[in-house]
Amino acid sequence: MVFKRMMRAFGVGGPTVDTVLTNPNVRPGEVLSGEVRIAGGDHPAEIDHVTLALLTRVEVESGDNEYNTNMEFHKFSVGQRILAQPHQNISLPFQVPVPFECPINVVGGGQLHGMRLGLRTELEVRGAVDPGDLDPIWVHPLPSQDAVLQAFGQMGFRFTKADNEKGRIYGVPQQLPFYQEIEFYPPPQFSGRLKQVELTFVTTPHELHVILEADKRAGLLRAGGDAYGRFAVSHQQAVGTDWTATINQWMAQVSGSRW
Repeated sequence: MVFKRMMRAFGVGGPTVDTVLTNPNVRPGEVLSGEVRIAGGDHPAEIDHVTLALLTRVEVESGDNEYNTNMEFHKFSVGQRILAQPHQNISLPFQVPVPFECPINVVGGGQLHGMRLGLRTELEVRGAVDPGDLDPIWVHPLPSQDAVLQAFGQMGFRFTKADNEKGRIYGVPQQLPFYQEIEFYPPPQFSGRLKQVELTFVTTPHELHVILEADKRAGLLRAGGDAYGRFAVSHQQAVGTDWTATINQWMAQVSGSRW
């Protein structure tokens, strides 16, 4: 009997949790729906909280060091004070709003290399938190974001990698404590003057902010360093914008090339 009480204290024989998504594919600003399924263990258990959290990998700079960490960027309560009887099955339906600033990890139907996104279920039983399971989610670009990404493809940019950087971008309405960078090698006509170009979206319900950063190569009469471009338009305007011409003009300006 003492052994059983001890095992219960360590969570052995307690309830288990499984989260089932209706559809793991979503866009920023949309809703992830599904249900949390709790299966009772071999003894009654009082569940204090059932929480869902959106999770991604974020690169953190600390002094001279860099490291990656899993960061929760949106939490949502599904239920609390639930008594799970032995072997009882409990279903908790949910709808989790996805922030407009959520990173994307699918472009053109393919996974964006370097990006990991998931929905984690946390079960808190008498102060002990069980992380539960982690379900991958696939965040596709909004039509406004896709218009920019398609222009990058049409211009001949070559995707290299994507990651999330902890920090804030000055002058944009950023809410999350990190931002996504999608990195490209420039088209051939600019490769002699630019090393790479990074694309960041900061998205609100009404506007798309496009931030471009070009890493310039140093030359005989040309200084290296970073150059920035910023564009803010409504989502409707973004879909109708000629991004190929806009980005080409900016690239020619920062590289000193003629186009």
